[in-house]
Amino acid sequence: MKIKDLCIEERPREKMMERGAEALSNIELLAIMLRTGTEKKNVIDVARELLKSSDGKLNIIAGMSVESLCRTQGIGPSKAVTLAAAFELGRRCAAECITDSRTSISSPKIVFRMMFPILRGLDHEECWVLFLNRANHLISKERISSGGIDSTILDCRTIARKAIEKSASGIILVHNHPSGSALPGTADIQATKQLDKALKTCEISLLDHVIIAEDSYYSFADEEVARC
Repeated sequence: MKIKDLCIEERPREKMMERGAEALSNIELLAIMLRTGTEKKNVIDVARELLKSSDGKLNIIAGMSVESLCRTQGIGPSKAVTLAAAFELGRRCAAECITDSRTSISSPKIVFRMMFPILRGLDHEECWVLFLNRANHLISKERISSGGIDSTILDCRTIARKAIEKSASGIILVHNHPSGSALPGTADIQATKQLDKALKTCEISLLDHVIIAEDSYYSFADEEVARC
């Protein structure tokens, strides 16, 4: 059945205009972003198939690459880019709501709340750095590298240079574990030691290294796993 054959109150766009976005299901919201279906499937069917391929979880779709999104029949590069852009805006909005330059980043839980919307659902590792002033207020945050499924590249010299350029007195390193375990591996421990050593030569403090994995995080400063 084509969308135009549905009664008006069942069409996603009309339903949203009449009742608001909160009244729509995940499938209907995805359908609005996808806009059109195929000759054999309407846009709601395409959206349903996409959600089914991710076990019904939006965070999995949010972490998909454009190439992965295109594997669903009815989703080409244009629609995939639209979806990816929408989810990226959602991540940035969530992070922006939490980030306040006047708030002191005094615990790994604050780091987790700030970075979780950005890193959740990713199928690859990303390494981010939070640059802080002497009061531990955020100067800026920046993605330093993006790696494969279980690895990312850490360039100590680049991080130190950026910290100096931003007049940061301390940094917090953050990266994700797509595997689901927040516990650090040997490479994580070695990289943390190397970065700490490199920063000390510039009189910059490595305040923490936080590893985020699903609903948990590991803090090198606290040396323990916490769940949120």
